[in-house]
Formats: sequence, C-alpha cells, structure tokens
Amino acid sequence: MLQQMLWVVVVLIWLAGIWFRIYRQARFFQIEEYMSTRYVRWWLRRWDRVLPPYTAAGLVGAVLAAMIGVSTLPGMIALVAALVAVWPPDEGEIKKPFRRTGRATRLLAAAFVWAALALLAGWLVAASFDRAGTQFAGFSLAALVAYLLAPLWLVLGNWSMTPVEAAFRRRFIAAARGVLADVRPVVVGITGSYGKTTTKTFLTEILNGRWRAYATPKSYNTMMGVCLAINNDLKQDYSIEYFVVEMGAYIRGEIQRICGLTPPHISIVTEVGPQHLERFGSLENIAIAKYEIVRALPPDGIAVFNWDNPYVRDMYERGHPNTRIAVSRQIDPASAPADGPRFIASNIVESLDGLRFTVHDRQTGEQAQFVTPVIGEHNVTNILLATAVAVQQGMSLPDVALRVRQLRPAESRLIRQTTPQGITIINDAYSANPAGVVSALKVLGMHGGGRRLVITPGMVELGDLHETENRRLGEIIPQYATDVILVGTQQTQPIRDGLLAAGFPQERLQVVEELREAVDWYQNQLRPGDTVLFLNDLPDTY
Repeated sequence: MLQQMLWVVVVLIWLAGIWFRIYRQARFFQIEEYMSTRYVRWWLRRWDRVLPPYTAAGLVGAVLAAMIGVSTLPGMIALVAALVAVWPPDEGEIKKPFRRTGRATRLLAAAFVWAALALLAGWLVAASFDRAGTQFAGFSLAALVAYLLAPLWLVLGNWSMTPVEAAFRRRFIAAARGVLADVRPVVVGITGSYGKTTTKTFLTEILNGRWRAYATPKSYNTMMGVCLAINNDLKQDYSIEYFVVEMGAYIRGEIQRICGLTPPHISIVTEVGPQHLERFGSLENIAIAKYEIVRALPPDGIAVFNWDNPYVRDMYERGHPNTRIAVSRQIDPASAPADGPRFIASNIVESLDGLRFTVHDRQTGEQAQFVTPVIGEHNVTNILLATAVAVQQGMSLPDVALRVRQLRPAESRLIRQTTPQGITIINDAYSANPAGVVSALKVLGMHGGGRRLVITPGMVELGDLHETENRRLGEIIPQYATDVILVGTQQTQPIRDGLLAAGFPQERLQVVEELREAVDWYQNQLRPGDTVLFLNDLPDTY
C-alpha cells in the first residue's frame, strides 16, 4: 500500500514539475512570437537553459533507487529526488510577463498533453521491470527526460495546434475585412527598419487637426496586431476617415499580406537599415521587403519616401506610383535636384526645449517655421514624412506647423522627465539602431551639468554587423557620457572594447547582468542635476 502511494506521489510531483517548466518556458516562446525555430535556437544557446541547476538530483536518485533493490526505500529516494530535480530556479528579472491569451492557453494544453503522453510511456516501460528499485529508477529517468524536454513539448504543441490556429486566424482576418468594408477609411501604410511608430504617432496627431484619424496602437504591426486594432477599436467608430497602419516584417512577404488586408492608398517608407538584419540576411532583402508597401499601391496612390536613405531613394526612383513625394533634412534646398525631394528641412536647431527648423515646399515655393517639443534630430525626418502626407491631403503648411507644436514622442522614445530627486531620465529604451543611438547620445550631451550616465544592453539582431556597430557605439559614447553601465556581459563586449579603445576611464565603466542592478546603482549614486539615458532594453530572451 505504501509503495502504491509513493508511486502516486512521485508521478504527481513530476507532472507538476513538468507543467510548471512548460508554463515558464511558454513566456519565452511567446516573446519569440510562437516561432519554433527561433525559440529552439534560443533554448539551445546556453547550457543552463538545457540543464536547469537541480536536475542532476533526478539522475542521482535514479541510480540510487536502482542500487537499493526492493522495499519502499527506492520509492522514498525517487520522491526526494523528484522534489529536488523539479524545484524551480529563480527566474531573475522579468521584463515582459506571460500573457494568458487564447492562443497561449491552447498551446499550454497541447504541450502538456504531449508531455503527459511521454511520461505515460516512461511509466509503462518502467512498470515492466521486475524489481521496485529498477521500476522507480526507470520511471525517474524517463520523467527527468520529459522534464528537460519541456521546450520540445511546446514546439510539438505549437505544431499540433497549427490547423486550429489557422482557423482562428481566418475568422479573425475575415472579421477585420468586414469592418474595413463598412468603415471604408483611407488607409495610410507605414513601414521602415525604424521610425515607423514615431511617424505613425506624428501623422495621426497632425491629421486629427482636420479629420478623424486612428492609428494602430503601440507597436501593433503584424497581421494579427492590425486585425486586433480593427476588430477591437475601428469597428467601434465608423467616423474614422484615415486609418494609419504600421506594418512590420521579419521575412519577405509579411508586409504584402498586411497590405492584402488593408490595401493602402498612401504609403510611407521611413528607413532601410540593419534592424533585424539577422533575420533578413542582407540590407537588400530588407529593402525588397519594405518595398512591398509601395508595390501594393494603385497607380493613383501616393508614396512618401525618405530621400536621405539610399535604399529608400532607390524606391522613389523606380517610378511607382505616379504620385511620389520625397523628403530630406540633409540636402540644401537651393541645390536639390529638380526631380528630388519636395519637402526639405533647413536651419535645424536642437535644444533641450525641442527642435526648430524651416520646412520648404519646393513644389509651391512655400516655407514655414516648425517648432516642436520633440527632441532628437532624427525626428525631423519623421515630421517631414508626416507633413508630406498631410499637405498632399489638403492641409496647409502653416496648419501643419501649428499641429507640430503639440507633438509628443511615442512611448519610450526619447522621453525626458525629472524625478523628485532632481535626476533627469531620458527614456529611449524601446529599441536602438545605429542611426537613432547617435541622436539619443547628442541629447544626453546637451545636459551640461552633473554626471551623464548611459545604461544600455547594446544593439541586437544586426547579424554580421553586431560587433562592428556595437564597437562603434562604444567609441562614440565617451563624447557624451561620463559614466556607463552595460547590461549583459556577452552581448555588450564589443561596446566595452570600443569604450576602452576610445580611452574611456575603466573606473567609470560597469558591467551588470540585469537592468535592475543598473537602476539600483543610479538611484543610490546619482545626485540632483545628473542625467541618465536608458538606451534600449532587451527582451527576456537575451
């Protein structure tokens, strides 16, 4: 009787441990957007993810149980070993908690079924042995393997739920199509390696000065994210005249599919750069993917391009659609080519109060002074792109300039605030790219008094350019910062190399493993008048 009870308890412990490990791993699977290949690559990248710290206890328990022989002692050993083996390690800092969406719940259920079947198979094999010791040992080994393979059960669960998820997607997309057919807004599509969300935010604010405009919220830029915005928000307001859609992509064809759902009449391409280069493989592939938003336009559509980016300029010069507008903040309005950018910014002045510049409309000869509280010189381009659409749709340049005075940055994109302790925080933590980091550092450098601290994990997903661009970042930082805290030893090594090569004082440089350590340091060490720049913040998979 006691032995049977031991069997029940041991099985339940392993089931609970496997379930909890699957549940914890599902957060990372979700962060990787349910992409099995990327998730498996992340899982296998470090040994502590493959072999959690206490799992050796399961192996030791199995060996000891096999050596004991009969009696209830093997069961007791297996029970203790199971408890130790499945004891959950500390997860450390959690930046993005798991969201129990419908899809996530279905994934968890399917993964647990796969794990339970594997555990059942192990129990059946173990039960065929003659001695209690070998039975418990055999089951313990099988359960240990099932526990370690929790990521595999998630992958299998994701695979087995593919038909179900496809059906849900079809229904969700069909509902979104129905809403768009009823509301019939003018769709403005925006894409680019970076600058999408900020340009979307600026454009929506400017258009709302005359029309009713709605934009996909936050950084919703996938097919399901766009559908969510349509089905949850757009269907509640049939007065919307402009629907501004941010369109992102990790592979070629994704923007084309979003355009199939929300055919744009106006398209904007902000930048082509090495963001997500690791996934695309080359800048040429990124450019091809971004051009899908232009190719989707009808002949009478309108395309707006950032002339200062050579890849985007090449899109402008392809000749589609008939109405193409380029903008620039880098060329002289007096010497711009006749077939070049229509809207040009000149006399750009940046201060801690914001940006001031002159916008030239070369088609009409009109000029206007733009003043905005937004900081970061790269935002001049984002404002010009939004201006081009607004003017093309009928707003006057002075009216646009008036709306620009009220602009605010998008969430976690160069937002300045002062704490009650008198420390200035510059939050540019959403993401970092080789172009944007320079603008952010320049803003930090404008704070003349006190210490100027940079907290950064560096830039990621740059493919072959990872070391080069991060080392370059390290070489630039000393021009603007007095102190640096790097978050994460491995991925920030190129930044450290660049800092030291540029002569940055080693005593002013720290490397920590978690963001909270950096936060604790600045809260204890910085004083009123000091400034800290949060430059990027990586997800939990880094």
